Amino acid sequence: MGHLHRFGRAAPLSSMVSSLASTARTEPYGRVVVRAALWLAFLAPFFYLSYGFANWLASRRDDVGSIVFSWEHSIPFVAWTIVPYWSINLFYGLSLLLNNNRQGVDRLAGRYLTAQIVAVACFILFPLTATFVRPATTGLPGFLFAVLGGFDKPFNQAPSLHIALLVIIWDHWRHRLGGFLLPLWHGWCLVIGASVLTTWQHHFIDIPTGALLGFFALWLFPHSGALPFSGAKLTSDAKARRLALFYALGAALVLAGAALGAATALFLLWPALALAIVALAYAKAGAKVFQKSADGSITLASRILLLPYRLGARVNIWAWTRSLAPQVAIADGVFLGRFPTAREANNFGTVIDLAAELGKPARADCRWISFPMIDLLPPPVAILEQAAGALENARRDGPVLVCCALGFQRSAGVVAEWLVATGRASTPALAREMLKAAGRPVHLAGATERAAS
Repeated sequence: MGHLHRFGRAAPLSSMVSSLASTARTEPYGRVVVRAALWLAFLAPFFYLSYGFANWLASRRDDVGSIVFSWEHSIPFVAWTIVPYWSINLFYGLSLLLNNNRQGVDRLAGRYLTAQIVAVACFILFPLTATFVRPATTGLPGFLFAVLGGFDKPFNQAPSLHIALLVIIWDHWRHRLGGFLLPLWHGWCLVIGASVLTTWQHHFIDIPTGALLGFFALWLFPHSGALPFSGAKLTSDAKARRLALFYALGAALVLAGAALGAATALFLLWPALALAIVALAYAKAGAKVFQKSADGSITLASRILLLPYRLGARVNIWAWTRSLAPQVAIADGVFLGRFPTAREANNFGTVIDLAAELGKPARADCRWISFPMIDLLPPPVAILEQAAGALENARRDGPVLVCCALGFQRSAGVVAEWLVATGRASTPALAREMLKAAGRPVHLAGATERAAS
């Protein structure tokens, strides 16, 4: 199990933070401009060629349908909103220049490319058409509509590539604007989003599907940190493979419901994608897919994409722990429990959090240290040791809560590691008995379980 001198290994937590910060280092801006120009020289023709090809294929089909809600016929045509609709083209190029380094350019270009490839694939496989016929328009709006009609036919609908790119560009600029410019930016993006309807360019179903695609691109190429599948390799753990298969089958079943074709069925794409991402976490990618930082925060893209899964996790927490105390005292100011609410967390000086899938509550003001682990799998020995070391150090600042989703396995393993390493329990078996005596059902796994057997 280890000894107290191993707590010096907790240092990698700070090195993790510094390594993330190093990715934001600036470079000579000339290199950024060159990289942005090269990407734009590729992306612009790729956009028009692939988009035009999908339009051409759809125009040759006789079975192109549409998905329109009856209430959409009440949406007015507002000619001037073609101006904000077109403005996204300007922000598309400027966003590539709005970066501190070439990695930022590459990741933004990766988001653009992801949105383009996925959207065009959908346009080819499942084309839809816009059904509204715009009235004749003059002046600047008339000119802009004429230019748009020169290359944009009414077939490329769901997911709206316009909305997907808007999500990507909105997120890119919101990290870089402040003061009064930030609310102005949010407002202008809302106008751009509404313009896809008021120009009669898209139907409503195109918006949520386009937004989902945009957040997927943001998740796949985060602003900082490792890519979700970097260094991933197929797991050799039999239990992880079974869990991956379980979630993959769940995703397939939900996707089959979405494939029925009804408008409401398309909303099932969201939980299907969430389950597929979790399946990949168990199969090869690990906790990185949840994009949780050492301070407990989770990226916006991960919060949105995996919301259906997290809602299920919250229901599971309630079902398993509703008759249990939220936290139980173990020894010397250390508590073990389920994932806390903000009010519960603020009763402690520090929270040691092991749940990769859940984010720090918004109003939690206590010190929060996260060591993200995937549920139901044996925790890595190195992370157990680091978390136990952080736990011992945190006791100096007041009571400490060690938590995971339920408080049964991941957090129990850390507390057991701490009990043995600090001499509070002479053996892993005794540590397990101490946890059970506190009134908490525990399921130790990994090194702790092997040592206790």
